[in-house]
Amino acid sequence: MTPMNPAQDFRAARDFLLGHREDYAAAYEGFRWPRPERFNWALDWFDGIAGRAGDRTALHIVEEDGGEIRLTFEELRRRSNRAANWLREHGVRAGDRIVVMLGNQVELWETALAAMKLRAVVIPATPLLGPLDLADRIERGRARHVIVRAGDTGKFADVAGDYTRIAVGGAPGGWLAYEDAGTAAITVDGTAGTARGATDGGASGGGAGGHGATDGRAGDDEPFTPDGPTLATDPLMLYFTSGTTARPKLVEHTHVSYPIGHLSTMYWIGLKPGDVHLNISSPGWAKHAWSNLFAPWNAEATVFVHNYTRFDAARLMAEMDSCGITTFCAPPTVWRMLIQADLTQLRTPPREAIAAGEPLNPEVIEHVRRAWGVTIRDGFGQTETAVQVANSPGQPLKPGSMGRPTPGFRVVLLDPVTGRPGTEGEICLDLTGPEGRPVGLMTGYEGDEERTAEATAGGYYRTGDIGSRDADGYITYIGRSDDVFKASDYKISPFELESALLEHEAVAEAAVVPAPDPVRLAVPKAYIVLAEGWEPGPDTAKALFAHSRAVLAPYKRIRRLEFADLPKTVSGKIRRIELRERTAQGGGIEFHEEI
Repeated sequence: MTPMNPAQDFRAARDFLLGHREDYAAAYEGFRWPRPERFNWALDWFDGIAGRAGDRTALHIVEEDGGEIRLTFEELRRRSNRAANWLREHGVRAGDRIVVMLGNQVELWETALAAMKLRAVVIPATPLLGPLDLADRIERGRARHVIVRAGDTGKFADVAGDYTRIAVGGAPGGWLAYEDAGTAAITVDGTAGTARGATDGGASGGGAGGHGATDGRAGDDEPFTPDGPTLATDPLMLYFTSGTTARPKLVEHTHVSYPIGHLSTMYWIGLKPGDVHLNISSPGWAKHAWSNLFAPWNAEATVFVHNYTRFDAARLMAEMDSCGITTFCAPPTVWRMLIQADLTQLRTPPREAIAAGEPLNPEVIEHVRRAWGVTIRDGFGQTETAVQVANSPGQPLKPGSMGRPTPGFRVVLLDPVTGRPGTEGEICLDLTGPEGRPVGLMTGYEGDEERTAEATAGGYYRTGDIGSRDADGYITYIGRSDDVFKASDYKISPFELESALLEHEAVAEAAVVPAPDPVRLAVPKAYIVLAEGWEPGPDTAKALFAHSRAVLAPYKRIRRLEFADLPKTVSGKIRRIELRERTAQGGGIEFHEEI
């Protein structure tokens, strides 16, 4: 038998999942990860799409002012080739680390593809970061180049280091102008050439447009020649985790662990060729790469982005209607804001609705089901992995459950004390089974062998999250191992209590932590963000305590309550460790249940 090349092997695995979109048993039992020795997703897969179906829309961005840009796979192939040639001209080499701090703009996708083609390593960074965070990323990430919006260049004024500075949207002194990539001389196989500067309708600068792009005329090829083969083990991305409890870790992914690993994410979302996928996520975080880069383009779908400065549910739904969104993914915070609006404004709901980032509360799922006739399906994954557990399309859903292990992942629940497998415990990935280590798992924590060894001890990757599994294999999320606590010797899951509180119309957001108690050791305390129209005070507290008594078992009831904003990481995750410290110190206006 003639062996398939990496792209053919990848396509065969992808097509297998597409062919079993709603047959979970067949997909889970029959799927096998492609394990190429050499693979470059941008060259072998993305450019291949451009060769087969280059006129399909790959990226569609709509700005707040109504301006928009659409780019085909072929146009992005050419733009990324030109960007790669220009970056190479300015010293970017294989293995170099590049901090990329851009918004949802064309240059973000161009540079991602260009870096892959050059075998450079991208360090994604959110524009929300400040100088101290950036200094940490430059130093610990050993970055040799940065690509940022012109408006953010001032943050680097006091960030020391020998790194190339590239600005998008106008370059101050000492910075290279990314726009020059549109007209700069390029060298391919040692032959000088000039990139044509004809535009394709994109605006210039740092918004949705970019440098002068080609208009797709015959002969305008923008060639790129790689300077060597890409090994599957070559690093591709270095993510700084959000750091809810400690200093951010550096998660290393390779040219297969995210590009190929996110076949599971494609399967979870239910993407098909020709879909128009909207994922609300900020650049710099892993979920953006999950669902604004790899999963949709694995499926040959369109990535759709709507940029806004302030969330407007009505405007978002209007754009979803006019642009034909077929698959939609958003974090729980956005879903909770959406259900405050009239969801019936959306005339054509998406075929697939997904939630990610934190478990979604059941009452939000029911609200959307009533309005759209679509059930939101959530899943579980981490920066360190692709999606591990999910509710896949067409499968029965169980209230509160995040679904079953995705194809390619063997999930085991290990008792945190004994280490033995069971029906409740830490969610772990089996690294030693017949299929071996899942492709969609990080290489490790860069520069921290001790932490990597701890996370993969005993032949399992340990997520640090606790779950339970029922007789049908469905896994229910309980909480982070350091968030679960005991009250009166009963184990308490903050998420369960928070979900119960969110059923009350007064509650917009909630976080539950243990509060010291002389009798019970600890009791559940809730920090509450109120919905519009409700005022903090004893009357609202009394109503919430009554709700707690009505819906929770006695040992789970909320015993203390405080109205306050919730501290969060820049990625939007609640910092419960900060709330636990605040609770221990006291000082807030606290209400107690009347017993």
